[in-house]
Amino acid sequence: MACSVVIPTPPSPVAFSSPQNTSLNPPRRHGTVTTSLSLKQVNPNPKRKISSLLIDIPKDNSRKNNFSINELELRSDGRREVVEQGVGFAVCCKRGRKKLRMEDRYLTMPYFNEETKTALFGVFDGHGGSEAAEFCSKNIGQFIVDELEKRDGESSEAVRNGYLRTDEEFLKGDTNKGGACCLTALFDSGNLVISNAGDCRAVLSRGGKAEALTSDHKLARIDERERVEKLGGFVHCQRGIWRLQGSLAVSRGIGDLFYKQWVTPEPDTSTIKIDSESEFLILASDGLWDKVSNQEAVDMARTFCTGEKSDISPQSACKELADLSVKRGSLDDITVMIILLQQFATN
Repeated sequence: MACSVVIPTPPSPVAFSSPQNTSLNPPRRHGTVTTSLSLKQVNPNPKRKISSLLIDIPKDNSRKNNFSINELELRSDGRREVVEQGVGFAVCCKRGRKKLRMEDRYLTMPYFNEETKTALFGVFDGHGGSEAAEFCSKNIGQFIVDELEKRDGESSEAVRNGYLRTDEEFLKGDTNKGGACCLTALFDSGNLVISNAGDCRAVLSRGGKAEALTSDHKLARIDERERVEKLGGFVHCQRGIWRLQGSLAVSRGIGDLFYKQWVTPEPDTSTIKIDSESEFLILASDGLWDKVSNQEAVDMARTFCTGEKSDISPQSACKELADLSVKRGSLDDITVMIILLQQFATN
């Protein structure tokens, strides 16, 4: 998973600890109670000068137990697949095949202001637990709506402030150790406002041609890597993946308390006009994009999302895309949302 947290194996891990987990929920990848913070100077690549300290996180082997299928289901959150379909949109979430809990979440707020054809949709990919993604799905929509009411015609700024407030409020809570990549699509008076912080991606089908509306906030991006390093973060490539402090593979998102000095909730935002060639929008977590290209996704979805009205089925398109990613070997949670765009056009 591109935004997952991997656990390094330090010589003497003493960073975080937590009380014994006696519930049916699986143990977290790192502790839920911060008792101490150990910083070590580590240089996994002697040719690369380290100008910062690498956070030392203990390895948790509890997830490596050999559970039976029944035990896995008992310890899981029960979410294998979640589907929803509404007027002109659909979403499908699939739990990763080797995961105990689904960490992806989503948001649907169609026509919350009927006079202006205003709607809000979102996909949230959690890492280090599902808490941040869950918080986003329940709160970011209302925060953005609140900001919209304060500003007349300033949708981009409203969304930005909604992201920042979501991050601030989440970090105030007791459960604030994990994080989430966020992607939202706001429809307002014929305009589409796309915002993202992390590696969830929005792809538009315009006359059958795929157009990526977002750029993943991964540390492979030179600008993101330089931004983090200027703040004192240590970025290193491990097995082909650039990671922050040897762990986190994204540079923006909600939460991530232990990486907060480098990881920002500040979203990238773009606004486009929905024209006659705008067909549908795909919002998806990296569980899809790691296995399916932008154009492949548009080609497959277009079969279900264009043509005769009686044949249109965005829900079938979502399920087909999620299944394709699984067939290609994805072990990650997969969330795919498709929104038909002409319902929001004003021309």
